[in-house]
Amino acid sequence: QVQLVESGGGLVQAGGSLRLSCAASRRTSSRCAMGWFRQAPGKEREFVAAISRSGSGIYYADPVKGRFTISRDNANNTVYLQMNSLKPEDTAVYYCAADPDGSPWLWDSNEYDYWGQGTQVTVSS
Repeated sequence: QVQLVESGGGLVQAGGSLRLSCAASRRTSSRCAMGWFRQAPGKEREFVAAISRSGSGIYYADPVKGRFTISRDNANNTVYLQMNSLKPEDTAVYYCAADPDGSPWLWDSNEYDYWGQGTQVTVSS
């Protein structure tokens, strides 16, 4: 069982930055691909970014390419999402997820077995 805890959300003005962190309860280094998803009120949960077990494979959703950066620190069992140039449409609850099976379809939320509780990101205009 893997427990994930997100932190770093908050209220920021458009154009600002936030860094989200996802701490895993046990060793996930090299064992889980990790992903970030978000869900805005009244909308479906959507893929944001993912990183493979080794960190060599990184994927982004088109709306965040060039603005968000996913990274992982396997020694500390933590995954980060650096979010720059934030826009009001980035407002959502952001979730961290872990995929222990190494799926090649990391944009698909169904491939993830473990989820955090979410952290709210609000971007004001």
